[in-house]
Amino acid sequence: MVLNLDGIAVIGFGEAGQTFASAGGWGGRARAYDRLTDDAATRDKKWTDYQVAGVVGSYTAADAVDGAEVILSLVTADQALAVATEAARSIAPGALYCDLNSVAPETKRAGARAIEAAGGHYVDVAVMSPVQPATMAAPLLLSGAKAEDAAGALARLGFTNIRVVGREVGRASSIKMIRSVMIKGIEALSAECVLAASEAGVLDEVVASLDASWPGADWGPRADYNLDRMMVHGLRRSAEMEEVVRTLDDLGVGSDMSRGTVVRQAAVGSLGLKVPPVGLPAKIASVLNRRAKAA
Repeated sequence: MVLNLDGIAVIGFGEAGQTFASAGGWGGRARAYDRLTDDAATRDKKWTDYQVAGVVGSYTAADAVDGAEVILSLVTADQALAVATEAARSIAPGALYCDLNSVAPETKRAGARAIEAAGGHYVDVAVMSPVQPATMAAPLLLSGAKAEDAAGALARLGFTNIRVVGREVGRASSIKMIRSVMIKGIEALSAECVLAASEAGVLDEVVASLDASWPGADWGPRADYNLDRMMVHGLRRSAEMEEVVRTLDDLGVGSDMSRGTVVRQAAVGSLGLKVPPVGLPAKIASVLNRRAKAA
């Protein structure tokens, strides 16, 4: 499949969409749509985001998708299937639909059915690291019948760390979802641990004990980073963990621990602490103070 990549559509223009469009130099080639342009309260800010990145803003997803050769879906987990279904109504025959959202394999397979039925080619893409600071070096895992074609197209768009893991839609997302059991789970556990340790007045002792048990783990900085990510992205991580729960339940292995991670990630993310203070003690204090005020 040979694509000239004159037409790129980006559906969802949050942190990931803005980062990739700017770092990849997609200005002039890409049209973008984000549902925040539908809301009068957020419309002007989102149009500014389009202008800063140099992309052409669209009033609807259909406008962005129409005629595009490559479509990148970068929305929240709860919107991924709806966006794929909507895009299927406007997708050009033979276009590549790259679903980069953090959702369960079955969610991606449902999206693939909609896209393929409309004549497009669906590719399951898993983004395996935060987009910042990696930008175009963020590791991407691809699966699907047209994964090799998509790998070539994404490389031409500036991505530098791409690996095809199979021809089956759902394989890339399975790796991402099951990995998140551990990554997002450790975040939630470490937050629960240090918040309790601080309240009990034994934070330094607990961190020292953890370091003694796992030499080299450096639990103070690790807990600091984990809590920071939860404060900024906890709601998004909670939504992703809902998809992890679905993945585990579909596999029949149970999801008790991951269900707890959903709750803890949401609890920290919902506090609205989007600009965390520097240092673990300060982060802990801000979380506890905000929780106390909300009680």
